[in-house]
Amino acid sequence: MSPIDHVTTLQADITHPKTLEKILDIFEGGKADFVCSDGAPDVTGLHDLDEYIQAQLILSALQLATCVLKEGGAFVAKIFRGRDIDLLYSQLGLLFDKVICAKPRSSRGTSLESFIVCLGYQPRAGWNPKLNPNLSTEEFFQEMKIGRPELHDDLSFDAEERKVAPFIACGDLATSYDSDATYTLEKDLQRTSLDPVQMPTAPPYKKALELKRKGELKIIK
Repeated sequence: MSPIDHVTTLQADITHPKTLEKILDIFEGGKADFVCSDGAPDVTGLHDLDEYIQAQLILSALQLATCVLKEGGAFVAKIFRGRDIDLLYSQLGLLFDKVICAKPRSSRGTSLESFIVCLGYQPRAGWNPKLNPNLSTEEFFQEMKIGRPELHDDLSFDAEERKVAPFIACGDLATSYDSDATYTLEKDLQRTSLDPVQMPTAPPYKKALELKRKGELKIIK
């Protein structure tokens, strides 16, 4: 992306422990008021798999959030709202005072995409989150019991408490526009087109333009 004044940009894999270390180094021991994760995997169309991978991305972002958020801070992340999403709600409910599932009007109604809004960060009593590159995300959260249920010697395990987060549809509810549909603009209305704030840094049509300038672009009809 194009540079933005007063913004530090880091291109890296959020699931890699070294990435979390780099972000903590940038903060230099400071604490954040807000952490936002808008990441998503390349979807496969297999909903169960896509939901699992997305949940792992959220836990990686949550791992960072527990290390840099101030008490009372907020965490927002994109989620895929499937049938087992209540497990994630329960895990987040152990760390935040309030957990809400929000669906903006700009998000397609046919999409599983929603956003989890977590308010009032409260670290678990007696748990001091510290980043360790040698631990997996599951191992990182094991001591505060939001990872996999503990398996006992007799092969029994403790059932996890499930919670349901309130669902909020947000945005302008006064119109009946559908984000899945395409609409024709009314000709009698005066409209002004706005130029983009920043042009694309590597648009997919860039190579086609270069070939066209050189006269090497071939069009097949």
